[in-house]
Amino acid sequence: MIGLLALMAAAIFFGAAIYVNVAEQPARLTLEDRALLTEWKPSYKRGAAMQAPLALLGFALGLIAWWQSSHPGFLIGAIAMIAPWPWTLLGIKPTNDALLATDPERAGPQSRALIIRWGALHAVRTASGAIASLALLWACMSR
Repeated sequence: MIGLLALMAAAIFFGAAIYVNVAEQPARLTLEDRALLTEWKPSYKRGAAMQAPLALLGFALGLIAWWQSSHPGFLIGAIAMIAPWPWTLLGIKPTNDALLATDPERAGPQSRALIIRWGALHAVRTASGAIASLALLWACMSR
């Protein structure tokens, strides 16, 4: 049961992450620079508030499932679930900080370029969610 809960957390995380990359980010890039930055800021904050706890929950549940069963898929899934945390802090945070510090009145080509970069960096989070979901699905199907 714990493994299925870990899979559920991973699938929700992955679903939210891929939505950002395939729907939200392309749609927001059609906006002019000021509106683009104005939309990105609250969207980022809401996404972080949802995805960070999901990553932690999926990690904890995956570890518990691995401890109970010793199936490597649970450990792989748990690690893939927590991997976005250091990636966000080390890889994405400088871009986030620059965007959050930019006043929408000063939005322009530089802020647009940062948001485009942010989308590419966010794709790593999406890939991590996919890996976690597949590993946890493999572990759940093997039981």
